[in-house]
Amino acid sequence: MLAQHEERDSADAATSHAVREWQMHWETDSPAPDGSPPVRTDWFKIADHEPLVSLPEQVSAASLRLQLPELPWEHNTLFIERLYGQNVQIYIGGELLYEAERNHLFDVHQILIPIEPTHAGQELMIRVDTATARIGLDQPVVVGEYGPLLKQYVQQGLFDIVLGAAFVFIALIMLVCSAFLQREQLKRWISLLLIILPTGMLIITYSPYLYTFYPQIGKFAFHLFDLSLLVLLPSLTYFFERMMEGRKLGFVTKFRKFQVGYSLFCLVCSIINILTDYHYYDIYFLITVTALGCIMLVQLSILFICSVYFAFKGNKVALIFSTGFMIFAMLGIIDLMLFYLRAGNYDLILWKWGIVCFVVSLIIILGRRFASDHKQLITYSKELEMFNTRLQRSEKMEIISGLAASVAHEVRNPLQVTRGFLQLLRENSSAKDRHYMALAIDELDRASHIITDFLTFAKPELEEVSILNIALELKHIEGILRPLANLQGGTIVLDIPAQLYIQGNSSKLKQAFINIIKNSIEALNGQGEIRIWAYKEQEDVVVHIKDDGEGMNASELAKLGEPYFSNKTKGTGLGLMVTFRIIEVMQGKLEFRSVKGVGTEAVLRFPSVSAPL
Repeated sequence: MLAQHEERDSADAATSHAVREWQMHWETDSPAPDGSPPVRTDWFKIADHEPLVSLPEQVSAASLRLQLPELPWEHNTLFIERLYGQNVQIYIGGELLYEAERNHLFDVHQILIPIEPTHAGQELMIRVDTATARIGLDQPVVVGEYGPLLKQYVQQGLFDIVLGAAFVFIALIMLVCSAFLQREQLKRWISLLLIILPTGMLIITYSPYLYTFYPQIGKFAFHLFDLSLLVLLPSLTYFFERMMEGRKLGFVTKFRKFQVGYSLFCLVCSIINILTDYHYYDIYFLITVTALGCIMLVQLSILFICSVYFAFKGNKVALIFSTGFMIFAMLGIIDLMLFYLRAGNYDLILWKWGIVCFVVSLIIILGRRFASDHKQLITYSKELEMFNTRLQRSEKMEIISGLAASVAHEVRNPLQVTRGFLQLLRENSSAKDRHYMALAIDELDRASHIITDFLTFAKPELEEVSILNIALELKHIEGILRPLANLQGGTIVLDIPAQLYIQGNSSKLKQAFINIIKNSIEALNGQGEIRIWAYKEQEDVVVHIKDDGEGMNASELAKLGEPYFSNKTKGTGLGLMVTFRIIEVMQGKLEFRSVKGVGTEAVLRFPSVSAPL
């Protein structure tokens, strides 16, 4: 590996030579405004490891000279990776070989020109004039073989174009997809689009590649860079607001409004600057570079601090945002600090990698938000279906309630009269007739019980409301139903704390519990256990009644409480219907859980009250 590495270094040395030191002097062709003569300075040495020298007052041009080395290559080429200035002329031995003029303020040149072997040892002169704040070279001038230097020349900045174009392409795809989004989703989607699109344009228009190979659009690209930056900054703050909905972000919102106003102000300044042919460039530079850079630092700091704060509060969106933003902000801050520390003689590089990481984090956040919205939509759909079912059931119950009340009142009295006459006839009838009379009376009694259930369902008012101790009520019910459970081969296990209180009617509550527990007993079909336990959960008293009987499937479970639905051969379904109504009147809730062949569990919730004094 070492041999290969040394061989490659030797090959590179054989194809090119870097001139790392040159001479430079300042100049101006016209007198200064105060009448002083044109400036001419002596030549002084500059090396590529030294920072660029700031322009002195009244100076807008400079000349650089160096001595060309031997040119042993077949196709000799001169390559300048980065030359700062607007207008450039290159001379060898007094002969003009290259000239470039720019009518915009992008001041980075990449130059590749062929030279002759006869130019070896001659003086290379580069003259540069500019309206910007920097001028000169900060990289060595390279001479060498045409092929390798051409590859380096073309590839320089090409990655920026590919990366920026990828961002623009993603933004265009997002724009097409936005037609299929809902209004709330569209706001977040467009805010991210207004981050990705300007970011791509910034990367493209900041690359020297565009100005080198397409100089005719240089002026447009330069102003597009400014416009993209003015769109990106408020869009970034707005996206943060949308992702942190529900959080207190009053200061961030005010800052975003200030950014929008400042961006519009900068846009007006840019238009004035263009119309006046850069006559007020110094003021324009102060507003759109120096001041805007400070505002960017403040923005990055605010959003970073807010995202870290919300991340520590457990917000996952803020955690993802702050992670991506931390990378972007740190690299961006380092870039800006180096830019200002070097008086503008620095090409912003790190921010490109930071913005890639940050945009990826924003896409992840938006994806999570859309997934959350979809999950919430499904939840709302299920709740809507449940509410619709309850509404239908409520309407059905209202109809049945009205019918039940009217039928019960009209039918009960005739039944009682008929039962009385049957009892009188039974006393004077034969033994065979008395048997039939007894059956008729039993059926009338059964009909009377059904009517009573109807009346309870139709008007389940609580005549006497008092504070009830759940433990005492259930112990009483256990005493009533234990013989029935034992007869079926089952047992009742009670585990109720002593200090659980609810408000209601004792007899109605017993009726509801007896209906539920009787159903559990009848579901045992032999030996089994019915466990009853209770506890306090926040502001509710929760009672569980669980059996290990035959259980129910999902379709049977969904029909519980509907009139005339029952798993028993002689059941009417009115018992559970009445139970639901009683618990509803007592402001409670009843829920059943069941698995076929495993058992059924009833969960009752009642508002808890304090113990009576």
